[in-house]
Amino acid sequence: MSRWLGMASLLLALTLTPDTAWAAEPKSRISGVVNLNHATAAQLDLLPGVGEKAAKLIIAYRAQQPFKRIEDLVKVKGFGKKRFEKLRPHLTVSGQTTVQREREGQARTPPPSR
Repeated sequence: MSRWLGMASLLLALTLTPDTAWAAEPKSRISGVVNLNHATAAQLDLLPGVGEKAAKLIIAYRAQQPFKRIEDLVKVKGFGKKRFEKLRPHLTVSGQTTVQREREGQARTPPPSR
């Protein structure tokens, strides 16, 4: 019993210490756009709410047929209108992928002109 209490105390101490490896990442957001037809899985993964699995689904979809317009994203399994609207400002089907993660407080660069 005391062994469990000791482990629980250690776990609690580690989670309450702000400089542990488990501390949350600093807040970040993204800037730039992702070209749905050419972005890598890692670039797609930067989009809010898009993880590795969703990135693979996008890549599989475009292997069958390229995206003609950003709205075609709703044809990919798991991407409804609501999710699409959150991503809309970061999507394109032409030009370069310029997406990058910004740390809070980092100077913003203006988005590229389209």
